[in-house]
Amino acid sequence: MREVDRLTTQNHQISSLQLMESAAAACLQAVTTHFGGDLTGRKIQILCGPGNNGGDGAALARQLSSLAVHIDVILFGKLDDTQGDARHNFQALANTSNPVAHLDFSECHDSRKWQDIVAAAPSYDVIVDALFGTGLKRPLTGVFAEVVEYLSGSRQTSATEPLIVSIDIPSGLDADQAQPVGPAVAADVTVTFTAPKVANVLPPASHLNGKLVIADIGSPRTLVDATESQLFLTEERDARDFLISTRYRPESFKNTHGHVLVLAGSRGYTGAAVLCANAAMRAGAGLVTVATPVSSQNAVAAAVMPEVMTTVLAETDRGAISDEAIDHVVGLMSKVNAVAIGPGISSTDERTRRFVHAVVAQRQTTIVIDADALNCLSPWPADLQGSEEAPLILTPHPGEMLRLLGTTDKSALADRVAVARAFAKRHKLILVLKGSRSLIAAPDGRVFINPTGNAGLGTAGAGDTLTGIIAGFVAQAAGALKDKANLLAATIAALYVGGLAGDFAARKLGMRTMVASDIREHLSDAIRSLDPKGETPNTNQ
Repeated sequence: MREVDRLTTQNHQISSLQLMESAAAACLQAVTTHFGGDLTGRKIQILCGPGNNGGDGAALARQLSSLAVHIDVILFGKLDDTQGDARHNFQALANTSNPVAHLDFSECHDSRKWQDIVAAAPSYDVIVDALFGTGLKRPLTGVFAEVVEYLSGSRQTSATEPLIVSIDIPSGLDADQAQPVGPAVAADVTVTFTAPKVANVLPPASHLNGKLVIADIGSPRTLVDATESQLFLTEERDARDFLISTRYRPESFKNTHGHVLVLAGSRGYTGAAVLCANAAMRAGAGLVTVATPVSSQNAVAAAVMPEVMTTVLAETDRGAISDEAIDHVVGLMSKVNAVAIGPGISSTDERTRRFVHAVVAQRQTTIVIDADALNCLSPWPADLQGSEEAPLILTPHPGEMLRLLGTTDKSALADRVAVARAFAKRHKLILVLKGSRSLIAAPDGRVFINPTGNAGLGTAGAGDTLTGIIAGFVAQAAGALKDKANLLAATIAALYVGGLAGDFAARKLGMRTMVASDIREHLSDAIRSLDPKGETPNTNQ
């Protein structure tokens, strides 16, 4: 981002002062929007560090001074010691005189002065954190750590909780790290500029950002694209583009929407197969077939949607899929566009493990591997590699990922992005590492962060449902787009839509009471919100 800012000022005749002014305007808009467009009478405190982040805060205070608000600006340091653009804005602020607003500007040199300020402070409607931006690499100490404690305490001591707004990134976070490096501000809103930073979007650091606003302050998009980043935040338009490319056309029918084969279930564990198959159907696949052990078929057939077909597979004496079913399944796979394998199949029988390995090794189409199928293949066999002709999509949660890596040491996942990227590149596959802000790692090393979803998705069967959605989207891409199908794009869209469906479900039901079936039943809301035109009869283009 520093390079983007530098090139913006060097090559595009936009000065760094203009960027700072635009950053302040974006923050002002975010605050004003929160209060319904009117800040009249509001009390606002702006806490400024001596660097450029503080300069953004000073510019914001100057813009606020034209409104009928009460503004207290605290500079942690001396104005005479500030430099560059920050100095310019602090000096301009100190010289500002506007009868409309009450503006007080003061310097804070140490903890004693800060305690005096706190003791005299009124109850604020807004507190702006403009202490440190993206350059911080060390934990906050001294008076700055005291400020973090003050902001945390303001939530308990104020008659009404102030809105805490962080500029660019909550102070105390290292912008390049997902793990907080020390005490940090917990913001309600973070306004970041041009593009998000790692700590804006990856947990646990991202939990401190509150609502994230990504503001365009004038840097050309071409500069951002030219950075050749390997880490991306999925946007609404990514999911929308996929939905548009696979729209139901007037001449389309079930075969053009793809056929999903679900290899799932075992005696006593039929629910996972049902959830996966129903999700694939609801996600838009034209045909869905569940292949399940003989002793499970009746239970599965009775519970799935009537549109879902079932077929039987040879089973072990424990009611799990047997390796005797390999040849039959290989024949079934030749007739479908996507396969989902794993939900509820059990991983304790060696014959089932042999079945899973053989099916993956002999695949002729894309396979989405989840749950017990992952356990059957753990640690991941070196002889199984993805390919362009028959891609592999793995969807482990953290525990399954550790087993794929062949370890029980949780610290192995300390850097989730690096682990996902290395695994996907090494085995030439797509890896969906589930969790808070799930990751999609591609064989070429790119990693995509999914921003949708909520804690309610951590419920039984949600993983089976997601597997069905992914398989359904993959099948639609293969059926509708043929050799132009982009299965990475289908996977990215599936996670976004699935998480969005979970968000719709949580808004209606609450996170506590929502179940996996609710995610499936809100897929319609999610898809129609993204592509209403494509989902309305007689308007398809």
